[in-house]
Amino acid sequence: METETATRWLTDDEQCAWRTHLDVSRLLMHQLEKDLQPFGLTNNDYEILVNLSESPDRRMRMSDLAAATLQSKSRLSHQITRMESAGLVRRESCESDRRGLYAVLTDQGTETMQKVAPHHVASVRKHFIDLLTPEALAELRASLSPVADHLRGRRGKA
Repeated sequence: METETATRWLTDDEQCAWRTHLDVSRLLMHQLEKDLQPFGLTNNDYEILVNLSESPDRRMRMSDLAAATLQSKSRLSHQITRMESAGLVRRESCESDRRGLYAVLTDQGTETMQKVAPHHVASVRKHFIDLLTPEALAELRASLSPVADHLRGRRGKA
């Protein structure tokens, strides 16, 4: 027996909060992408470089990198191919699993991160951090953490 439940429409306050979140997310990511363009990088490129730079031996299995960046394996493969052409990363075979591959940050990729990171952090500060009080940042983190935790727990589920 199937039971229908009535749609719980958003209240005006909920709708306003939701749309503000969408606007900020889109506008902020657009601005950060625009600020990376002079360096020839996209937000996806930068996220990959960050993940690799923070990993042991500056390397990650491709499957782990795909999961960390929320990309399909095929999309990540195309992205890594483009980044390889730019000299930022290289692929290496996995010794323990012949089918597995690592994405490895090259010296040029490390130099690029060292050059771009201060500009990216300045952009994040200018367009986000410095516009909020420390109290507002703490409240934002507290408010959004349950949503992030919920969504992390649902990855790969319907």
